[in-house]
Amino acid sequence: MPISQYTPEQLRQRLQDEAPVMLLDVREPHEFAYAKIAGSVLIPLQQIPQRQDEIPSDRDIVVICHHGMRSQQACNYLQHAGFQRLINLRGGIDAWSLVCDSSVPRY
Repeated sequence: MPISQYTPEQLRQRLQDEAPVMLLDVREPHEFAYAKIAGSVLIPLQQIPQRQDEIPSDRDIVVICHHGMRSQQACNYLQHAGFQRLINLRGGIDAWSLVCDSSVPRY
């Protein structure tokens, strides 16, 4: 089953609707410190296997990285681990900054 994809606009609408969602950021700590979406939880991609018990299976998980590649990898891994409610942020935090929130620094 293909992983769902959100555009930045779809994520912004979802957050405005206050629908329960986990924002899972899989970038490295220095990237997260520089730019993030408020409310995101950092679990770097390489730590996902050891920390997947921190990820809830009872709500949608929007996975975020810089441009959408690492987050897609994380989604693929989590799907194989049994998670079903996965959404990749297409274009990552870079697209979010360009389209939704210019206060988030680009790098």
